[in-house]
Amino acid sequence: MKIGIIGGSGVYDLEGLKNVVRKKLKTPFGSPSDEYVCGKFGGVDVYFLPRHGKGHSILPSEINHRANIYGFKMLGVERILSISAVGSLKQKLRPRDIVLPDQYFDRTKKSLEHTFFGKGIVAHLAFAEPTCAELRKLIGVSARKVIANDKTHKNLRVNEGGIYVSMEGPAFSTKAESHAYRQLDFDIIGMTSIGEAKLCREAEICYQAMAMVTDYDCWHENEESVTLEMVIGNLVANTKLAKEILKELIPRLAGERKCCCGDALRNAIVTRKEIIPRATKTALKAIISKYI
Repeated sequence: MKIGIIGGSGVYDLEGLKNVVRKKLKTPFGSPSDEYVCGKFGGVDVYFLPRHGKGHSILPSEINHRANIYGFKMLGVERILSISAVGSLKQKLRPRDIVLPDQYFDRTKKSLEHTFFGKGIVAHLAFAEPTCAELRKLIGVSARKVIANDKTHKNLRVNEGGIYVSMEGPAFSTKAESHAYRQLDFDIIGMTSIGEAKLCREAEICYQAMAMVTDYDCWHENEESVTLEMVIGNLVANTKLAKEILKELIPRLAGERKCCCGDALRNAIVTRKEIIPRATKTALKAIISKYI
């Protein structure tokens, strides 16, 4: 089992990897955010990619999600854990808590950038349950164990499930937007996860975001509006916790997956094989070869 880790804001490397090799890939969709850092962690093959590039040089709306996920597919990755910073839209989800969202609401304008299909081939995949329940459970168990064993994290909570509303940014929400999201009963807000979730489903890769809360967005009357300084302060603490969780989690991911993510494309391609352009077949070989 090959495991992929997408590092979000603050998580630009993965400590503890052995036999490290850096791979710079070219995909049919362009260049990924950075080199893939490949190595062994407790005997498990791990592939790490910083979403915003080393040094955080890529805006959320500039991320080439198709290249990032296709690169993982080329490397044979079957499970991806994505770490991201988010704002909380509910009182109970406090800064530094962890949310493992199981639903999304897409407010971006990136539909064509969040699919591998088009250019002569059409596929419609089920997305009612956009993340992998099996992977989510493993992350939840690992996170709770780390928190329970470290007194500095004793007040933190792990919330399995929740609605992630995805915006483009780079600016944070207005108060009007933040209050509207709360009325719609959304839980957290971020700028990066929806594209990854959609593309992982098309690539038949298990996907789950580990959302690290940094702030209360700007709706909270008793809290100051979100600022970069506030976010960065919590990012530092969240980064340390995320890396501790990864050390606990990665060995648990080595087993064979029993979910249905690996067959997500079965019966989803509706275009007749004989009319799919050769160039498109070639470009999507890593994804569609077992069906076309």
